[in-house]
Amino acid sequence: MFETLTGRLNQIFDQLRKRGKLSEADVDIAMREVRLALLEADVHFSVVKTFIARVRERAIGAEVSRALNPGQQVIKIVNDELIATLGEPAPLNLTGAKPRVIMLVGLQGSGKTTQAGKLARMLRSKGERVMLVAGDPYRPAAIQQLQQLGERLDVPVESDTTLTPPELAKRAVDKAEKGGFGVVIIDTAGRSQLDSELMNELKAIVANVVLVDTLLVIDSMIGQEALNIAIGFRDAIGITGLILTKMDGDSRGGAAISVRSVTGVPIKFIGTGEKLDALEVYDPSRLASRILGMGDMIGLIERAEAAFDSESAQKSTEKLMKGQFSLDDWLDQMKQMKKMGPLSQIMEMLPGQMGQAARGIDPNDIEKNFKTTEAIINSMTRKERRDPDILNASRRRRIAAGAGMDVQDVNKLIKQFREMQKMMKMFQKSGMKGMGKMFG
Repeated sequence: MFETLTGRLNQIFDQLRKRGKLSEADVDIAMREVRLALLEADVHFSVVKTFIARVRERAIGAEVSRALNPGQQVIKIVNDELIATLGEPAPLNLTGAKPRVIMLVGLQGSGKTTQAGKLARMLRSKGERVMLVAGDPYRPAAIQQLQQLGERLDVPVESDTTLTPPELAKRAVDKAEKGGFGVVIIDTAGRSQLDSELMNELKAIVANVVLVDTLLVIDSMIGQEALNIAIGFRDAIGITGLILTKMDGDSRGGAAISVRSVTGVPIKFIGTGEKLDALEVYDPSRLASRILGMGDMIGLIERAEAAFDSESAQKSTEKLMKGQFSLDDWLDQMKQMKKMGPLSQIMEMLPGQMGQAARGIDPNDIEKNFKTTEAIINSMTRKERRDPDILNASRRRRIAAGAGMDVQDVNKLIKQFREMQKMMKMFQKSGMKGMGKMFG
């Protein structure tokens, strides 16, 4: 979501890196450009003003003038101050007697119901017994949507349209306590705008049950309005945390940078897609790295660990190094890579020049290549996958026809597979010394 801002900042940083020394005038020019970039990204003007002042004060100080690479030092300062602006991470409050009750609030269309499902999935994966409460009887199909999510997650959903949301919340918590549930997540109604009727209903729920967290779900694509919404809910019912949704969109992203600083309410989670696993615990240092184009290797590793079976990956690596890696193994690795999420998000998480190069590739082209490879390998017999040497002209024509491809596509895939095998043999012979040349 920060593509435009990241591009602007990287242009500014490239100019700083080229200078052996930085004068005060150089810093002022750079800060003016950073200020414009942040304002264009919809960051709140007061946040920009404070941020620029802090960076400038440090950038013209001793830590830069004495640095071996002043340009790099300024980038480090920008990174440090951006992390400070984004605010300290605040974990979900799961303390106190069970069940711990979490209420999700927000305006219509912010994605409360979906986030309730995502949060339930995350907590269930950590061993918690979770109950969902359908506290939105007004929006058509809201209860059905939550029930469908509950079925997919194998999480019970408490609903009853004969009760008011505050009454339903109280009954659900009592039921959860007797049933030994650890967490209750209450999905609430939204409105098209802040109004007293909505707030009174939420206040009644707060009066009926003891909450450990009240999380405001905000659509990050609405820009500056997100700040007004956060302030409105904060002042009315006392929210304890934020969930920013649609962080995978093409919005300018200023709300993510501004909201903690302006409201004082911590961001606890960010939603990065529609799937139930597309919810990340908020980490300001990782978000700052993405904004500055430094990637998010920690996030990339976490996704890989979640997608790849460690034992299977180890066996594949051993086969690869021994030259025993088959087309079946290759297809299995590709399927596990796809589990990591959309390629556009994966590319965004790559650091440095690797990330810049990847972002120049159209993810649709890679997705198309994945599908082509999968179709061709699936058209082969088991024997052909294990021993591509037997693929003569007639076999290749049969495979191409079965996959709906040209023979040239089959030939190209076999050539890529052979090149990979040769590379692995080279690494094996050199004791992996060639790896340094490849990435140096």
